[in-house]
Amino acid sequence: MASSETKQGEAQAEAQSEALSYEQARDELASVVKRLEAGGLTLEQSLELWERGERLAAVCGRLLEGARARLSAATAERSGHGEDEDDRPF
Repeated sequence: MASSETKQGEAQAEAQSEALSYEQARDELASVVKRLEAGGLTLEQSLELWERGERLAAVCGRLLEGARARLSAATAERSGHGEDEDDRPF
């Protein structure tokens, strides 16, 4: 029984992590790191925080990759229109 509850809890935590913006995930990750560095936690608490930090880092990584892809697409689109360098907005 505890195993299915654990899996449900992990799935719920993953879903909550995915719903965060980049800034929210980054700020929460920084908070997790500070709490871990401060110490004074039990082994179980430390492991749970570390796991949360791993999920948050993955969310940040995915969001950054998405942003890079959008920038690349926008840059490729703009350069594909044959605009003169002087006509570009940036």
